[in-house]
Amino acid sequence: MILTLPPDVSRAATAEIRKIGTLRANWTLLALCGAVGFVATAVTAIMGSGPQEKQELATGTVTIGVYLGVIVALGAAAVSAAIASGGEYRHCGMSLTALFTPDRDLLFGAKIAVAAGYSLLLALAVEVGAALGLLAFGRDKAEFGARLAEVFGGGLLAAICWGVLGAALGLLLRAVVPAVAVLAGWLIIVEPLLWVVLKGVGIPGLAVLLPGSATIGTVAVGSFPESPFLPPSAAGLVILALWAAGAGAAAWWYLRTREI
Repeated sequence: MILTLPPDVSRAATAEIRKIGTLRANWTLLALCGAVGFVATAVTAIMGSGPQEKQELATGTVTIGVYLGVIVALGAAAVSAAIASGGEYRHCGMSLTALFTPDRDLLFGAKIAVAAGYSLLLALAVEVGAALGLLAFGRDKAEFGARLAEVFGGGLLAAICWGVLGAALGLLLRAVVPAVAVLAGWLIIVEPLLWVVLKGVGIPGLAVLLPGSATIGTVAVGSFPESPFLPPSAAGLVILALWAAGAGAAAWWYLRTREI
């Protein structure tokens, strides 16, 4: 039996997919993410070493490029999602979107689902490139096992969460620049300052509840075990998902209750 979506759901999803899929910039970003993953991993695979005892990075310095690529994918996911959702207000397109999809719950769900899907594609492009880089230049150093698979899986799940966060911020702030500024400001300025403050007052363990810490814990599986700022991988994923769910719930409520 073939599962078919209700016509209104299919129509809303198709509209959101076309908004992303018809832009050349989004296809270019996918290609760039794949290239970044391959080049960064190839360089560190050539220069790095495999896993060693007492090494902070559990998968070895040979895989540093994988993490760099995932960082790029997460940033691209959050920013592109914020642009997609907040840009409609900038170009006065949200009112037209709401005209054809009057159900605010359906409108929100379509936007979040498509943003999450595109974010997953960005991370997948990076990881495919990274895997090719490792196979080509680091297959004699890297350990292709469960831990590396967890790193790749954590990167994919983290990208989905950051796509939802970016889309939610775009809907909440109804603008692109403020949404991107909040994302960058939090990760570059606010959260590192909170790490310093929490360590200064003697409660660094609270930092594990922050989204940046949770992201590192989710992706860097088994690495930095002595750090008080990073949660275990499974806990990090739960915390990051809760941040995404909280931001999504706030955006859903705002979209339902405020005039477009």
